[in-house]
Amino acid sequence: MTNPRVVFAGTPDFALASLRALVDAGTRPIAVLTQPDRPAGRGKRVTASPVKEYALQAGIDVMQPSTLRDADVVAELGALSCDLMIVAAYGLILPQDVLDLPTYGCVNVHASLLPRWRGAAPIQAAILNGDPETGISLMSMTAGLDCGPVYITKSLSIGADETAGELHDRLADLGGRMLVQHLDTIVSGELDAVEQDESKASYAPKISKQDAVMDWRRSAQELQRLVRAYNPVPGAWFEHDGQRIRCWNVSTLEDVNDKPGKVVPSGRREIIVACGDGGLILDTLQRPGKRPVTGGEFSTAIDLAGRTLSSPE
Repeated sequence: MTNPRVVFAGTPDFALASLRALVDAGTRPIAVLTQPDRPAGRGKRVTASPVKEYALQAGIDVMQPSTLRDADVVAELGALSCDLMIVAAYGLILPQDVLDLPTYGCVNVHASLLPRWRGAAPIQAAILNGDPETGISLMSMTAGLDCGPVYITKSLSIGADETAGELHDRLADLGGRMLVQHLDTIVSGELDAVEQDESKASYAPKISKQDAVMDWRRSAQELQRLVRAYNPVPGAWFEHDGQRIRCWNVSTLEDVNDKPGKVVPSGRREIIVACGDGGLILDTLQRPGKRPVTGGEFSTAIDLAGRTLSSPE
């Protein structure tokens, strides 16, 4: 089908990559669905989503319903008579009456190799669990959580020191390229969707700030993955003297044997913390309201040598 009538649903930067790829390739959505403007940043200023900002600049109509379970919203979407809805990190559940609206259904751009890591935080989950690779799945949407049949997947290796932010950008770019490459064959029916193997499904729930606390009883390898997985959001952290210290980069050491949380002596200006197995060099740290600094710079303001950092209860 030439020039299908597409509605695009997405909100953050991950979704923007797919929307931009569609427009650049000549597939201009007839409308964009995105989440309502929300307070963001330290000043809590009400801010439009990246997808909304781009759509308005491109002259694409924008819809921002707070729910898709409202009959008037469903009727408004139905009046668009779209051929296909493309969804990428939208953030709202699509009920069955919305999924049934497009002639050729709804396609989701999902940042994992389904059925592994269904849910809200697949990029972080892949890093946390030490997966050697992840990727993008183009999926036909059903009413369940990321459980619809998959059209195609493409994998990416995860770098040993790669952060979630870095992996996010590579996956977002890949998702946009895959969408453009396979859109015609999805609409034409030439590309068949294959049911997922439910026995291999795993879930990546929404992240909270408490998930990112550094528990020194865990192994250094686990904590290194935690720091990478929560960089840049929400940022791994530990508490010291009532302050929440963010940790942005660490390195692992094998030959450290001490009480977990103990800051062990170092001949250089490094902060080395004993873990349940091995130790961590805290390479980049940030105090509340301050800029990120090296461990050596941090030590000039706060000397942790010989202290024992607490683990969560």
